[in-house]
Amino acid sequence: MIDAYAAAGVDTSQANRGVSAVVDVLRQIDIGRPSRSVLASGHFASVLEIAPGLGLALSTDGVGSKLIVAETTGRLDTVGIDCVAMNVNDIVCVGAEPIAMLDYIAVEQADPAALEQIGVGLRRGAELAGIEIPGGELAILPDLIRGHPSPHGIELSGAGVGTVALDRIVTGELCAPGDALVGLPSSGLHSNGFTLARAVLGEFEHLDARPEILGGVSVADALLEPTVIYVKAVLALLRSPVAVHGLAHITGDGLLNLRRLNRGVGFEIDSPLDVPGVCALICERGAIEPKQAYQHFNMGCGFAVVVAAGEAAQATELLADFHPGTRTIGHVTERPAVISLPTLAITL
Repeated sequence: MIDAYAAAGVDTSQANRGVSAVVDVLRQIDIGRPSRSVLASGHFASVLEIAPGLGLALSTDGVGSKLIVAETTGRLDTVGIDCVAMNVNDIVCVGAEPIAMLDYIAVEQADPAALEQIGVGLRRGAELAGIEIPGGELAILPDLIRGHPSPHGIELSGAGVGTVALDRIVTGELCAPGDALVGLPSSGLHSNGFTLARAVLGEFEHLDARPEILGGVSVADALLEPTVIYVKAVLALLRSPVAVHGLAHITGDGLLNLRRLNRGVGFEIDSPLDVPGVCALICERGAIEPKQAYQHFNMGCGFAVVVAAGEAAQATELLADFHPGTRTIGHVTERPAVISLPTLAITL
């Protein structure tokens, strides 16, 4: 079976090999003292010990080719939310409280009106996450950045930071068979899979089109719906009596992100959240098999929480106050690194 994402130009297998190549080199860094890192590479965020009992959580991520849709439509006021979300949602996965982010904006030309709109989204995202953006960087790179259309090219990314007590880090190592898996709804594609989405929808739909499956909104509306920021909900859960065993931000690898918690267990999703219309449209128009779809898109679940089965109801009720539609979607199994969707008869 040909992978639809690879056919669209993104070979995830090659990307994984590329990441491993970089990490293998970085492991050889010699700073002449013991490392401050307290988590192995590959989790959602890194944690460094900066004082006795105190960890600094770090993340970095960007908006990706969702920016092409924003450039094409001239709608730049929400992509800043995506930039914040992709960073803070990762930081909170280790049990940390995000406190700040720095933005990096590379442009083909410095258009004040466009930059103001990007700032509007960054401000809104920061408010939703409860963080500051005390600084950043603007780079004007006409030789590197080409817009859609030119000269309106933009690259937007960020680096986030948070704090966590070292005895309160959530790593996923406590995930055990029988634990409940709670899913928090996404708002759509979030900021992942857009190379594939554009390859499919660009061929079949104009951005102004309003397919019935989207419930009256345009293709552009659906694609540009901002990434949900889950920080306040997850922090409320972490401060509750519920013991949290694992936290997963469901991003570009879809449900495969669950493996980053604990490869010694598996996850069975027997009651998936509803699939957003935009995901269904892409799968339908691109003839994308369910197995591939759940590996490349969030398919309606933007964040997942693992708790003991007996605490699932309490966790779900608390999280649903912030994100209606949150519910138990499955459980942890004894099958190492296997993620199953029985209702679709597929195993990832």
